[in-house]
Amino acid sequence: MKQVKIIIERSKDFYTAYAENVKGISGGGETVLEAKESVLACIEILKELDNIPKILQGEYELIYKFDTQSLLNYYKGIFTNSALGRITGINQKLIQHYASGLKRPRPTQAYKIQKALHDLGHELISVEL
Repeated sequence: MKQVKIIIERSKDFYTAYAENVKGISGGGETVLEAKESVLACIEILKELDNIPKILQGEYELIYKFDTQSLLNYYKGIFTNSALGRITGINQKLIQHYASGLKRPRPTQAYKIQKALHDLGHELISVEL
């Protein structure tokens, strides 16, 4: 299936979202949800035009890609630095530095965070109550 990669970044008081691999798709909002909805509205507008990008013809999926700081801030109310430290093996203080923008993780550290969250997601999908 075709993938449209949407980059989500946070500035001081606003989230921006834009397609990495399709020109003309962008959006923004005060929350990640608003930015995602803005991107979806933009895609609908593009579909109404006569010259829509080929990737938007037929089936496709949206893949959301966060920078580490935006991801950590977005899920701040769900994951504590302690919990993230436990599942990633990364020091809590370092995670706080990533979340505040004081430091940027090396690619290997960013991958550790991504992998830990994916592993947790797969584990949670298999849970039954």
